Amino acid sequence: MSAAKKLIRKAVLPVAGLGTRFLPATKAIPKEMLTVVDKPVIQHVVDEARAAGIEHFIFVTGRNKGVIEDHFDTQFELERTLAQRGKTRELEALIRDLPSPGQASFTRQQAPMGLGHAVWCARNIVGEEPFALLLPDMLHHGKIPCLATMIDAYAEKRGNIVSVSAVPDDQTHQYGIVGVEDASAAVAPITKMVEKPPRGTAPSNLHITGRYILQPEIFELLGEQEQGAGGEIQLTDSMIRLMHDLKQPFHAVRFDGELYDCGSKIGFLMANFAYALERSDLGPQLKAEIKKLL
Repeated sequence: MSAAKKLIRKAVLPVAGLGTRFLPATKAIPKEMLTVVDKPVIQHVVDEARAAGIEHFIFVTGRNKGVIEDHFDTQFELERTLAQRGKTRELEALIRDLPSPGQASFTRQQAPMGLGHAVWCARNIVGEEPFALLLPDMLHHGKIPCLATMIDAYAEKRGNIVSVSAVPDDQTHQYGIVGVEDASAAVAPITKMVEKPPRGTAPSNLHITGRYILQPEIFELLGEQEQGAGGEIQLTDSMIRLMHDLKQPFHAVRFDGELYDCGSKIGFLMANFAYALERSDLGPQLKAEIKKLL
Protein backbone atom coordinates (compact mmCIF):
# COMPACT_ATOMS: atom_id res chain seq x y z
CA MET A 1 0.00 0.00 0.00
CA SER A 2 1.39 3.41 -0.97
CA ALA A 3 1.89 6.04 1.74
CA ALA A 4 -0.88 8.19 0.28
CA LYS A 5 -3.43 5.37 0.79
CA LYS A 6 -2.48 4.47 4.36
CA LEU A 7 -4.64 5.39 7.32
CA ILE A 8 -3.64 8.20 9.67
CA ARG A 9 -2.42 6.43 12.80
CA LYS A 10 0.27 8.75 14.16
CA ALA A 11 0.23 12.35 15.35
CA VAL A 12 3.21 14.63 15.95
CA LEU A 13 2.90 17.22 18.72
CA PRO A 14 5.76 19.77 18.90
CA VAL A 15 6.14 20.79 22.57
CA ALA A 16 9.70 22.11 22.68
CA GLY A 17 8.86 25.84 22.69
CA LEU A 18 10.12 28.05 25.51
CA GLY A 19 6.84 29.84 26.23
CA THR A 20 8.51 33.22 26.74
CA ARG A 21 5.20 35.09 26.41
CA PHE A 22 4.06 33.49 29.67
CA LEU A 23 7.10 34.19 31.81
CA PRO A 24 7.50 33.96 34.76
CA ALA A 25 4.81 31.24 34.84
CA THR A 26 6.72 29.13 32.31
CA LYS A 27 10.11 29.43 33.99
CA ALA A 28 9.58 26.04 35.64
CA ILE A 29 6.31 24.84 34.07
CA PRO A 30 6.08 24.08 30.33
CA LYS A 31 3.52 26.29 28.61
CA GLU A 32 1.78 23.15 27.35
CA MET A 33 1.07 22.17 30.98
CA LEU A 34 -0.77 25.39 31.79
CA THR A 35 -4.37 24.43 32.48
CA VAL A 36 -7.51 25.31 30.59
CA VAL A 37 -10.00 24.79 33.41
CA ASP A 38 -8.75 21.50 34.91
CA LYS A 39 -6.76 19.98 32.04
CA PRO A 40 -3.37 20.98 30.66
CA VAL A 41 -3.52 22.50 27.19
CA ILE A 42 -1.61 19.52 25.79
CA GLN A 43 -4.23 17.12 27.20
CA HIS A 44 -7.00 18.93 25.32
CA VAL A 45 -5.02 18.49 22.08
CA VAL A 46 -4.30 14.81 22.75
CA ASP A 47 -8.02 14.30 23.45
CA GLU A 48 -8.82 15.81 20.05
CA ALA A 49 -6.36 13.47 18.35
CA ARG A 50 -7.63 10.42 20.22
CA ALA A 51 -11.23 11.26 19.31
CA ALA A 52 -10.13 11.25 15.64
CA GLY A 53 -8.74 7.73 15.94
CA ILE A 54 -5.03 8.49 16.42
CA GLU A 55 -3.19 5.49 17.88
CA HIS A 56 0.34 6.81 18.43
CA PHE A 57 1.29 10.19 19.90
CA ILE A 58 4.78 11.53 19.14
CA PHE A 59 5.90 14.39 21.37
CA VAL A 60 8.86 16.48 20.20
CA THR A 61 10.20 17.87 23.46
CA GLY A 62 13.03 20.08 24.71
CA ARG A 63 14.83 20.81 27.94
CA ASN A 64 12.72 21.09 31.10
CA LYS A 65 9.80 19.31 29.42
CA GLY A 66 10.02 16.09 31.42
CA VAL A 67 6.80 16.90 33.25
CA ILE A 68 4.90 16.37 29.97
CA GLU A 69 6.21 12.81 29.81
CA ASP A 70 5.30 12.33 33.47
CA HIS A 71 1.77 13.59 32.80
CA PHE A 72 1.21 10.86 30.23
CA ASP A 73 2.56 8.15 32.52
CA THR A 74 1.11 6.16 35.40
CA GLN A 75 1.61 7.63 38.88
CA PHE A 76 1.18 4.66 41.19
CA GLU A 77 1.17 6.54 44.48
CA LEU A 78 -1.53 8.99 43.38
CA GLU A 79 -3.71 6.28 41.87
CA ARG A 80 -3.40 4.10 44.97
CA THR A 81 -4.28 7.02 47.24
CA LEU A 82 -7.35 7.91 45.16
CA ALA A 83 -8.48 4.28 45.24
CA GLN A 84 -8.02 4.04 49.00
CA ARG A 85 -10.02 7.23 49.54
CA GLY A 86 -12.86 6.12 47.29
CA LYS A 87 -12.30 8.93 44.78
CA THR A 88 -13.50 6.78 41.91
CA ARG A 89 -14.42 9.60 39.53
CA GLU A 90 -10.99 11.24 39.79
CA LEU A 91 -9.21 7.90 39.40
CA GLU A 92 -11.24 6.98 36.33
CA ALA A 93 -10.43 10.36 34.76
CA LEU A 94 -6.69 9.82 35.28
CA ILE A 95 -6.78 6.36 33.76
CA ARG A 96 -8.96 7.49 30.85
CA ASP A 97 -6.48 10.21 29.86
CA LEU A 98 -3.46 7.88 29.78
CA PRO A 99 -2.19 6.56 26.45
CA SER A 100 -1.99 2.78 26.33
CA PRO A 101 1.46 1.19 26.67
CA GLY A 102 3.48 1.93 23.53
CA GLN A 103 1.10 4.64 22.33
CA ALA A 104 3.35 7.57 23.29
CA SER A 105 6.86 8.34 22.06
CA PHE A 106 9.14 11.21 23.02
CA THR A 107 12.02 12.63 21.01
CA ARG A 108 14.18 15.66 21.72
CA GLN A 109 14.67 18.81 19.66
CA GLN A 110 18.07 19.89 20.95
CA ALA A 111 17.98 23.43 19.55
CA PRO A 112 15.11 25.89 18.93
CA MET A 113 15.34 25.82 15.13
CA GLY A 114 11.67 26.27 14.30
CA LEU A 115 8.54 24.24 13.63
CA GLY A 116 9.91 22.61 10.51
CA HIS A 117 12.94 21.31 12.40
CA ALA A 118 10.72 20.02 15.23
CA VAL A 119 8.63 18.04 12.73
CA TRP A 120 11.81 16.68 11.09
CA CYS A 121 12.96 15.40 14.50
CA ALA A 122 10.01 12.96 14.47
CA ARG A 123 10.92 11.41 11.09
CA ASN A 124 12.27 8.09 12.36
CA ILE A 125 9.28 7.46 14.61
CA VAL A 126 6.71 8.38 11.97
CA GLY A 127 8.41 6.34 9.24
CA GLU A 128 7.04 6.01 5.72
CA GLU A 129 3.40 6.83 6.37
CA PRO A 130 1.18 9.92 6.40
CA PHE A 131 0.75 11.57 9.77
CA ALA A 132 -1.17 14.26 11.59
CA LEU A 133 0.53 17.34 13.00
CA LEU A 134 -1.16 19.27 15.80
CA LEU A 135 0.25 22.51 17.20
CA PRO A 136 -0.58 22.43 20.91
CA ASP A 137 -0.87 26.22 21.25
CA MET A 138 -4.05 26.19 19.16
CA LEU A 139 -7.20 24.82 20.75
CA HIS A 140 -9.95 23.99 18.24
CA HIS A 141 -13.27 24.12 20.05
CA GLY A 142 -16.20 22.75 18.08
CA LYS A 143 -18.95 20.15 18.09
CA ILE A 144 -16.86 17.86 15.87
CA PRO A 145 -13.11 17.55 16.61
CA CYS A 146 -11.12 19.40 13.98
CA LEU A 147 -8.80 16.49 13.22
CA ALA A 148 -11.74 14.10 12.80
CA THR A 149 -13.15 16.34 10.08
CA MET A 150 -9.75 16.44 8.39
CA ILE A 151 -9.37 12.67 8.47
CA ASP A 152 -12.80 12.32 6.86
CA ALA A 153 -11.63 14.68 4.10
CA TYR A 154 -8.40 12.72 3.76
CA ALA A 155 -10.33 9.48 3.24
CA GLU A 156 -11.86 11.06 0.14
CA LYS A 157 -9.14 13.38 -1.17
CA ARG A 158 -5.87 11.80 0.05
CA GLY A 159 -2.71 13.84 -0.44
CA ASN A 160 -2.17 16.53 2.19
CA ILE A 161 -4.83 18.28 4.28
CA VAL A 162 -4.62 21.64 6.05
CA SER A 163 -7.19 23.12 8.44
CA VAL A 164 -8.07 26.76 7.73
CA SER A 165 -10.29 29.48 9.13
CA ALA A 166 -11.14 33.00 8.01
CA VAL A 167 -9.52 36.06 9.58
CA PRO A 168 -10.19 39.76 8.93
CA ASP A 169 -8.42 40.99 5.79
CA ASP A 170 -6.35 43.47 7.77
CA GLN A 171 -4.84 40.63 9.82
CA THR A 172 -3.72 38.26 7.07
CA HIS A 173 -0.13 39.51 7.32
CA GLN A 174 0.11 37.85 10.74
CA TYR A 175 -0.59 34.29 9.56
CA GLY A 176 0.22 31.55 7.10
CA ILE A 177 -2.38 32.05 4.35
CA VAL A 178 -3.66 29.74 1.62
CA GLY A 179 -5.33 30.47 -1.68
CA VAL A 180 -8.04 28.01 -2.72
CA GLU A 181 -10.12 27.23 -5.79
CA ASP A 182 -13.38 27.90 -3.94
CA ALA A 183 -13.18 30.04 -0.80
CA SER A 184 -16.76 29.17 0.19
CA ALA A 185 -16.34 25.37 0.04
CA ALA A 186 -15.92 23.24 3.15
CA VAL A 187 -13.11 21.35 1.37
CA ALA A 188 -11.22 22.95 -1.51
CA PRO A 189 -7.96 22.39 -3.42
CA ILE A 190 -5.18 24.74 -2.32
CA THR A 191 -3.62 26.78 -5.11
CA LYS A 192 -1.13 28.84 -3.12
CA MET A 193 0.52 29.03 0.29
CA VAL A 194 2.42 31.95 1.75
CA GLU A 195 3.77 32.63 5.22
CA LYS A 196 2.79 36.07 6.58
CA PRO A 197 2.21 37.83 3.25
CA PRO A 198 2.80 41.60 3.13
CA ARG A 199 -0.33 43.68 3.67
CA GLY A 200 -2.61 43.70 0.65
CA THR A 201 -0.98 40.71 -1.07
CA ALA A 202 -2.70 37.72 0.59
CA PRO A 203 -4.34 35.25 -1.84
CA SER A 204 -7.35 34.95 0.51
CA ASN A 205 -8.29 35.52 4.14
CA LEU A 206 -8.00 31.82 5.06
CA HIS A 207 -5.26 31.19 7.59
CA ILE A 208 -3.69 27.87 8.59
CA THR A 209 -4.96 26.95 12.05
CA GLY A 210 -2.28 24.57 13.28
CA ARG A 211 -3.70 21.23 12.14
CA TYR A 212 -2.18 19.27 9.25
CA ILE A 213 -2.18 15.85 7.61
CA LEU A 214 1.08 15.43 5.71
CA GLN A 215 2.73 12.80 3.55
CA PRO A 216 6.12 11.43 4.70
CA GLU A 217 7.98 13.01 1.77
CA ILE A 218 7.86 16.23 3.81
CA PHE A 219 10.71 14.89 5.96
CA GLU A 220 13.25 14.77 3.13
CA LEU A 221 12.31 18.30 2.12
CA LEU A 222 12.63 19.54 5.70
CA GLY A 223 16.07 17.92 5.92
CA GLU A 224 17.16 19.95 2.88
CA GLN A 225 15.38 23.14 3.91
CA GLU A 226 17.61 26.17 4.48
CA GLN A 227 17.16 28.21 7.61
CA GLY A 228 14.96 31.25 7.26
CA ALA A 229 14.25 34.25 9.45
CA GLY A 230 15.59 33.90 12.98
CA GLY A 231 17.63 30.87 11.97
CA GLU A 232 14.47 28.72 11.88
CA ILE A 233 13.41 26.04 9.42
CA GLN A 234 9.90 26.91 8.23
CA LEU A 235 7.35 24.15 7.70
CA THR A 236 5.43 26.24 5.15
CA ASP A 237 8.48 26.46 2.87
CA SER A 238 8.70 22.67 2.62
CA MET A 239 4.93 22.36 2.20
CA ILE A 240 5.16 24.71 -0.80
CA ARG A 241 7.89 22.52 -2.30
CA LEU A 242 5.82 19.40 -1.62
CA MET A 243 2.94 20.97 -3.55
CA HIS A 244 4.86 22.51 -6.46
CA ASP A 245 8.02 20.43 -6.87
CA LEU A 246 6.63 17.01 -5.97
CA LYS A 247 3.17 17.82 -7.37
CA GLN A 248 1.35 16.50 -4.32
CA PRO A 249 -2.21 17.77 -3.87
CA PHE A 250 -3.17 19.91 -0.88
CA HIS A 251 -6.73 20.51 0.28
CA ALA A 252 -8.00 23.08 2.77
CA VAL A 253 -10.68 22.03 5.27
CA ARG A 254 -12.57 24.90 6.89
CA PHE A 255 -12.81 24.50 10.65
CA ASP A 256 -16.33 25.01 11.98
CA GLY A 257 -15.79 26.21 15.53
CA GLU A 258 -13.86 28.62 17.73
CA LEU A 259 -10.08 28.93 17.78
CA TYR A 260 -8.15 29.85 20.92
CA ASP A 261 -4.47 30.71 20.60
CA CYS A 262 -3.19 29.58 23.98
CA GLY A 263 0.23 30.92 23.09
CA SER A 264 -1.20 34.39 23.74
CA LYS A 265 -2.49 35.60 27.08
CA ILE A 266 -5.86 36.75 25.75
CA GLY A 267 -6.37 33.53 23.81
CA PHE A 268 -5.48 31.48 26.87
CA LEU A 269 -7.87 33.42 29.11
CA MET A 270 -10.69 33.20 26.57
CA ALA A 271 -10.19 29.45 26.27
CA ASN A 272 -10.61 29.09 30.02
CA PHE A 273 -13.83 31.09 29.94
CA ALA A 274 -15.23 29.21 26.92
CA TYR A 275 -14.46 25.73 28.22
CA ALA A 276 -15.70 26.53 31.72
CA LEU A 277 -18.92 28.24 30.64
CA GLU A 278 -20.14 25.17 28.76
CA ARG A 279 -19.80 22.94 31.82
CA SER A 280 -22.89 22.43 33.95
CA ASP A 281 -20.82 22.25 37.15
CA LEU A 282 -19.04 25.57 36.50
CA GLY A 283 -20.91 27.61 33.90
CA PRO A 284 -23.78 29.12 35.95
CA GLN A 285 -21.58 30.15 38.87
CA LEU A 286 -18.88 31.52 36.54
CA LYS A 287 -21.45 33.66 34.70
CA ALA A 288 -22.58 35.11 38.00
CA GLU A 289 -19.01 35.89 39.06
CA ILE A 290 -18.22 37.52 35.70
CA LYS A 291 -21.25 39.81 36.10
CA LYS A 292 -19.88 40.93 39.44
CA LEU A 293 -16.55 41.83 37.87
CA LEU A 294 -18.18 43.75 35.01
